[in-house]
Amino acid sequence: MQLRPGTLSLLIAPGALLLGFFFLLPLAAVGRDAFVGGAFARVFGNELFVRGLAGSALLTFTAAGFSLLVGFVVALHLSRLAPALRGALAFFIALPLTFSGLIVAYGFILCYGRAGFVTQILATTGVDAVAFSGVLYSPIGLAFASSYYLIPRVVMLMLPVLVNFDWAQVSAAESLGARRVRAVFDVIVPQIVPTAFAAFCLVAAVVFGAYGTALALVGTRVNILPLQLYSMISETGSDFAAAAALSLVLTAICSLIMATGEVIAARQERSHAGV
Repeated sequence: MQLRPGTLSLLIAPGALLLGFFFLLPLAAVGRDAFVGGAFARVFGNELFVRGLAGSALLTFTAAGFSLLVGFVVALHLSRLAPALRGALAFFIALPLTFSGLIVAYGFILCYGRAGFVTQILATTGVDAVAFSGVLYSPIGLAFASSYYLIPRVVMLMLPVLVNFDWAQVSAAESLGARRVRAVFDVIVPQIVPTAFAAFCLVAAVVFGAYGTALALVGTRVNILPLQLYSMISETGSDFAAAAALSLVLTAICSLIMATGEVIAARQERSHAGV
């Protein structure tokens, strides 16, 4: 059924208005301030920017890689359960997506902080509570806490692929003499790689631009770009043009990560399908 141009325009209008008012218009306002007085030169010429970019990249690859691994294992387990049980567990797994970064951070502090109940339980076994809780306020702890709301995203993306996967292909490969490991790499991996890569890029873009959890856990002790941006627009900041430039840089990097995931995943799917 082919829609009339007028009907199609009416269907597109709500989404176009939302995109214009809540993305394009704010982006234009920020861009106007960013291209004033050499703001980008000040941002790129600042040594803190280079360190922040390296810190953000390390955090992104660590958290996204860990989340992809755990999320795949969880999705694989859910795919083998009965539909009713799978749906119930998927509901609870997706609950962290409704929490803000601050809530996640405070939850981890209550669990793994110096006075957290997990830390206190481990302290009774001889674990140094100060040293153990100190890990939470480090880049490793930040990556661990960030994975709490990244893993559900991976599970939600990987689960449909694994549920609809034809496991008879693995049995057929084994019946032809292939070992289980060879069957997994030759049959399963090529079919899930596009979705896995897209999931990795999605969670990488999320953690690269997130600041709520990082701010509550580590403050400014860990140098990452979102916290640099926060310090620029807080009460102690005064260079709002540089803050606007840095915000555009963050937007561009996150958009590039997402676009890379979509493009490469689409190419891999076409290559696997023989198109």
